Amino acid sequence: MNISCPRLMIAGMSGDSGKTMITVGLARALTGQGLTVATFKKGPDYIDAAWLGSASGRACRNLDTFLAEPEAVKRSFMRNAHRTGVNLVEGNRGFHDGMDVEGSHSSAALSKLIECPVVLTLDVTKTTRSAAAFVIGSRMLDPGVNIRGVIINRVAGERHERVVRRSIEKHCGVPVFGSIPKLPPESRIPSRHLGLITPGEEGRIRELIDSLGRLAEKQLDLGGLLEVAQNAAEPEGETGAVPFTADGPKVKKARICFLNDSAFSFYYPENLEALEEAGAELVPVSALDAQELPGCEALYVGGGFPETHAADLADNRNFRESLFNAAQSGLPVYAECGGLIYMAESLSWKGKEYPMAGVFPVRMRMEEKPQGHGYTRYLVDEENPFFEKGVELKGHEFHYSRIEKGEVKSVFDVKRGTGCGKGRDGLLRWRVLGTYLHVHALGCPVWADGIVKAAEKFGKENTTWD
Repeated sequence: MNISCPRLMIAGMSGDSGKTMITVGLARALTGQGLTVATFKKGPDYIDAAWLGSASGRACRNLDTFLAEPEAVKRSFMRNAHRTGVNLVEGNRGFHDGMDVEGSHSSAALSKLIECPVVLTLDVTKTTRSAAAFVIGSRMLDPGVNIRGVIINRVAGERHERVVRRSIEKHCGVPVFGSIPKLPPESRIPSRHLGLITPGEEGRIRELIDSLGRLAEKQLDLGGLLEVAQNAAEPEGETGAVPFTADGPKVKKARICFLNDSAFSFYYPENLEALEEAGAELVPVSALDAQELPGCEALYVGGGFPETHAADLADNRNFRESLFNAAQSGLPVYAECGGLIYMAESLSWKGKEYPMAGVFPVRMRMEEKPQGHGYTRYLVDEENPFFEKGVELKGHEFHYSRIEKGEVKSVFDVKRGTGCGKGRDGLLRWRVLGTYLHVHALGCPVWADGIVKAAEKFGKENTTWD
């Protein structure tokens, strides 16, 4: 059955063009007008998605045709889209940038998959008439995309804005839906080595989001943008359920804790839902505040910023020791990226070394440049608690850390990507698996089942909670 859903993609011609700032502001402004806003992020980004979710008041969903099959991505969009509100999709990087010269898995490809009209955000710093060439070129490169307008960003003044606007509207035949002036640092979402600071770490989150909402109300043609979204054609094809529904009561097979605080916050909503669908009772725990790990049959540690919280994590010795003892007793632990760092013996950052949980006898070091970044493909080639040998995994990595010293058995053969180095990833000790791999449950259904089955097995061997 076809379902109508107003939708709009905010894309850019490059990274750092202002997409997140504008989409966050637009989401806040439209929410302030009483509309229900659902947000989506193209690509594997956790942080932009967190800001979008904070602005709309609803969990933001990631859409990525590398991490999951295109039809699964489309079904996910339709399942989570709001039928009478407005659905905002933020692109990533340049609109046409993908894995190859054909633009595979690009924002442009996604816009065609979900039949979404596009408004381009253009950084017009030291640019006037050439801005029109970006729009014309974008259309010519892929005539199948539906570019409906432009928002110009970092405008120097009224004359600059007037020349750019007239150039685009005269030569491209699409409207300019607004312009954003150059903003002082305090008016922008702050950033650091991995991108924007997460909302959970920014004390001014509500102030910033409200400010961006007011900026959007003042500088953007909200009515025109909403009209474009509402005139989007009904999508074609099946829009049925995604592989899991997370609806209705489930039989709980195991209690699974997951670290959930400002140090560890990188979790796709679908991953948590998939665990629940597989039979997990999820229990959030803070590695910063909790004194011990609650009774459970497994632990899931997502990514995040353990480096910026290294002192606090190190100071919470009781929790670190509790986690170590649980792991040593055989508790299944699945730790990805930031979680891998926390499982290490120590972390060195900015000239200081901090003790971590000590599960893996390796020392990690944060570098100034990325050590691994991009889509990944792994082959499981050794026995482990979560995946069968021979399973192929695809996902992404983005880490500044590396193993400085130490060696642990590994269970993944890296076919694409960096991993832990030397073509390997997936450190294994006891029943603890640490990896730089981030998977999305829509594209890796065996992931959630593997964690819950490992938890069930442990639960049958041990009574950990009543």
